[in-house]
Amino acid sequence: MGMINHDAVLRARVLLLGSGRLGLLEQVDAYRVLAEVSPKAYLPKLVDALLLMSYRSRVPEVDLALTTEAVEAARRIEVGVPTRAERLCRALDAYQRALFALGRRAEGRAACEEMAAAGQNGRLATALAEEGRFREAAELNEEAARSSGASEVSFWTMVEWAANLEGAGLHDAASAVFRELLDDTRRKAAEQRTALAILTWELVHLSRMRETAGHGADAAAARQEALTVLEELASQGEPKDWSCILGWWVTLFALSGRGAEPAASAGAPMPPFGTDLDRVSATRDTFLGTLPALEAEAAALREAGRLPQLVDVQRRISIREAVRKGTHPYRFADRFKPHFDEGVALARRLPDDPARLARALTDRSMFFAAARTFEPAYADFAEAVALLDAR
Repeated sequence: MGMINHDAVLRARVLLLGSGRLGLLEQVDAYRVLAEVSPKAYLPKLVDALLLMSYRSRVPEVDLALTTEAVEAARRIEVGVPTRAERLCRALDAYQRALFALGRRAEGRAACEEMAAAGQNGRLATALAEEGRFREAAELNEEAARSSGASEVSFWTMVEWAANLEGAGLHDAASAVFRELLDDTRRKAAEQRTALAILTWELVHLSRMRETAGHGADAAAARQEALTVLEELASQGEPKDWSCILGWWVTLFALSGRGAEPAASAGAPMPPFGTDLDRVSATRDTFLGTLPALEAEAAALREAGRLPQLVDVQRRISIREAVRKGTHPYRFADRFKPHFDEGVALARRLPDDPARLARALTDRSMFFAAARTFEPAYADFAEAVALLDAR
C-alpha cells in the first residue's frame, strides 16, 4: 500500500455519505480510494461496481480494463471472506469474455483455467470445445455432470457432454450419454413434465448420431419412435401448453450441422455446438458473420446449377438464421418457413439423392414441431422415414 491521501479518503467518505444520488463512476472512484484504507469493507463493493460498469460498456478495450481491475481487486479480498470465491469467479468470467472478444484466446483460456481451479469448469469446457479439444471438454463435462448432485438430468448438461464426446469420435460413449437424457425425457413426457416436441427432437437427434456412427438399425428404431410421437401430436396435440421451448430446437438443429462446418482449432475457433448458442460470444458473432459470404456462395451455386452443393449451403444458412433469431417466438413460423420450404423444394429436384431430401424433410418437420403445427410435421417426417427405410 502506498502513501494514503487522507484528504482523498475524507472526500470519498463524505461523497458516499451524502444525500445526493451518485453516478457509477463516482462510486467506483470512491471505492478505489477507500479500498486502500478499509479493504475488507470496500474491496467487495469495488469489484461489484467495476463489473457493473463493464456490463454497461460497449467498448471491448474498456471492458478489458474494467474487468482486469475487478479481478485484481477480487484477488486482494482477504482469503476466508465468504464472498471472495464467488466474486473472484464473477470477475474472472467477465475478464475472460473481454479477452476472447479481443481475440486474446490464450489469456482467456488461462482465466477459464483459474475459474476451473476454483470449482467452476463450465467455461473452460466451452473454450476447449471452441478450439476442437473435444475430449478434454468432455472430461470436464463428465466431472460437472457427475458431481453436480442435481436430482434431475439436465438437457443442457447432457447435450453438451454428448456433443463433445461425439466431436472426439467417441460415438458409442456419446450415444450412451444422450440415451441417458432421452430416458429421462421419456419419463417426464409420460408424466406431462416436458413437451412431446422435445422428446421428438431428441429422438431424431439420436437417430442422426447412430446413423453417423454406422448403426443403421439403431437409427431406424429411433426414427420410428419419433414418428409415433409425431403421430400422437398430429392427432391430439401437446397434452399441456408449454412456455417457449425454441432453445431446445435451435440447439439440436445447430448441432446437427456441425459436421458441415470447418474443423475448430485454436487459430479458427467455432461456436461450442451443443450449448445454448443464444448467448453472446465472440465465436457466435464470427459464425453469424459468415452469413453474407454463404449467401453469395448460394447465389453463385444457383446460377451454376450446382444443386447438391446449393442444398448443403442453404442448410448452413438456415442453421445460422436459427442461431441468430430462432428463440424469438414473434412471427416465428412466418420468418423461418421460407428457409425450410426452399430446402425441401431444392432437394426434390435431386431425384437420385434421397438422403438429401430426407434430411430437408426432417429439418422442416422439426421446424413445424417448433412452430406447433404438428400435422405437416408428421407428414414430412413420415416421408423422410419412408425414404430412409427404402435404402
